[in-house]
Amino acid sequence: MKQALTIIALLTLAVACSKQEPVDEVVTETPAVEEPVAGETLAPADTTTAADETLEVVEESAADPEPEDEAIILAQADPVEAPASWQFSEGKHYTRMVPTQPTVGGADKVEVAEFFWYGCPHCSDFEPYINKWDSEKPANARLVKMPIVWNPVAMLHGRMFFTAEVLARNGVIEDAKAFHAAAFQEYQRGNRMTTEAAIARVFARFNVSQEDFEKTWSSFEVDQKVRVANDLMRRYKIDAVPTVVVNGKYRTGASEAGSYPKLLELINELIVRESLR
Repeated sequence: MKQALTIIALLTLAVACSKQEPVDEVVTETPAVEEPVAGETLAPADTTTAADETLEVVEESAADPEPEDEAIILAQADPVEAPASWQFSEGKHYTRMVPTQPTVGGADKVEVAEFFWYGCPHCSDFEPYINKWDSEKPANARLVKMPIVWNPVAMLHGRMFFTAEVLARNGVIEDAKAFHAAAFQEYQRGNRMTTEAAIARVFARFNVSQEDFEKTWSSFEVDQKVRVANDLMRRYKIDAVPTVVVNGKYRTGASEAGSYPKLLELINELIVRESLR
């Protein structure tokens, strides 16, 4: 019986929230996000202050397929050694995207992008795991949290995430991580946050004035961040959350890895693979 319960628990853990799942109706109109045009640069063209901190998609590779895991070690302070054997395999535990897709940051670090939605209970369950990994991650890795924006409710929640991110950077919100956790809890308590007014009340609990909220919520910078999230979601073909993409090249999740702890092991192995290029 104990073994059976363990198996059931692991199967439950590996389930992700699908793009096709029904969502709550949005009461207010969501700000439109312009669809990316093929070949268009997503970073703002001007150099205004609002655009300086905007997410920028960085193209890492050309359209040609890359050679299979060539052991060309990148120059770094502490060279990474390849293991005698790999624990995880392509096609079973992760999908390799060809060609490699853009990342948010530069090529100085291996980027780990976690796609999530505040309404996904599995994303909420994964939070303690990915946050612990973030505090212990390899020195050459970077974590980027990326909200999915595949429907009107998710679009509102994505705008909420980026609004909090900008307000935290500007010192209006003291603890962005605390706000992120509170947003998950708010949804689980029954507040689906399907209107701008409902979301504004969550910000008010973090001492954000209505003026600061409205100014940031409708800002060009937040618009750009939502646009980048939308573009990356499409490029990476994200259809379930939580999903992790390593360096714009490897897409995976708990379903493929087997569990959340195994997913973290897989992330670390993929970072090693990238460090050997």
